[in-house]
Amino acid sequence: MNEMLSDPFVIGIAAGVCTGISMLPQLVMIIGKKKASDISLGMLLILLCGVGLWVYYGILKKDWPIIATNAFSFLVNLLILFFSLKYKKRKG
Repeated sequence: MNEMLSDPFVIGIAAGVCTGISMLPQLVMIIGKKKASDISLGMLLILLCGVGLWVYYGILKKDWPIIATNAFSFLVNLLILFFSLKYKKRKG
């Protein structure tokens, strides 16, 4: 067990998974309530840029844990952006 906690690969995957799933509750709430008035589009765009750059960085380094976890995070945040725009337009 201690060996796993000191393995950079395992730590990287765990950190990436936590980061990737951190926005899932927000996505579920937006879809469930069909309301996105409290979502900052600026924050989402900046976050998408940052996560996209992490994916690119992972590609340059050929680091699959960085690529996979940040690609998942990018997808989740892209869906949040999509549904935020969809439901803001609908209500407005």
